Amino acid sequence: MTHSPRSWLPWYLLLALIWGNSFVFIKIGLGSLTPAGVVFSRLFLGMITMLVISAVMRSPLPPRRYWGRLFIAAFLMTAGGWFLFAVSEQYISSALAGIMNGATPLMALLVILIAFPEEKPTRQRIIGLLIGFVGVLVVVGIWQGLGATTWLGIGACVLAVTLYGISYPYVRRHLASGSGALGPMTFATGLMIMGTLQIAPVVAVTGYAHAPITMPVVLAMLTLGCVGSGIAYILNYIIIHRSDATTASTVTYVITLVAVVSGAVVLGEHITWNQPVGGALVVFGAATAQGLIRPPRFARG
Repeated sequence: MTHSPRSWLPWYLLLALIWGNSFVFIKIGLGSLTPAGVVFSRLFLGMITMLVISAVMRSPLPPRRYWGRLFIAAFLMTAGGWFLFAVSEQYISSALAGIMNGATPLMALLVILIAFPEEKPTRQRIIGLLIGFVGVLVVVGIWQGLGATTWLGIGACVLAVTLYGISYPYVRRHLASGSGALGPMTFATGLMIMGTLQIAPVVAVTGYAHAPITMPVVLAMLTLGCVGSGIAYILNYIIIHRSDATTASTVTYVITLVAVVSGAVVLGEHITWNQPVGGALVVFGAATAQGLIRPPRFARG
């Protein structure tokens, strides 16, 4: 049963604020840490946070038969995707990375249409995907011509969003459906554990830090790991429980706005006109494809 918006809206806005600022925290972390170092810090601190919360709430660890599936899900949703976003922010602004993240619902829908034959590519979904694709082109300023490093950053974002898009149908099919579906706490804890194990060898090869670790970097990693990768999952569950899954998924749109504002305010990043305009098109396209906004119907003559 859906509760009053007063019961979930404050948590919704807090979650958007946490995840929207994650791109700023990544940028700050890169001042001292390697991309792998940022992701390892995020995952390790998130793992510790989830294990403590699970112990307090007496939430069990995933059964042994799920660990192989969780390994794949963790690569798609955490270690792989987060690493690519960290790499991207070496070359582009945190705001641009946040805007590109707004294309996640579009990529998820595209993958779902391919992976699930029963999901029909309706007129509305096609319109939404096309609008979103145009929005991405506007965001990157395709008409301006971009340098090699900028393209490298955008390419890493696109790969990250692709992994996110694949993760949704994968989790839906193998971890979140049927009588054996994992609970949200168990699922999130398993992701943090497997993601930490995956990124550890990368840190061993590429190194953890490239400069002295400052206090802003420590605070950014604590916030990104304990809050953004731990407590945020609890907030997300509260929102789903008190509203519905569709409402909870729209937090991605607010995250885009927060990422743009925080990048400009906290880091002083320069925002060009095409980035918020393109971001708005991406959000509008995703909302249209998901059925949250319906395109007008024109009468036939």
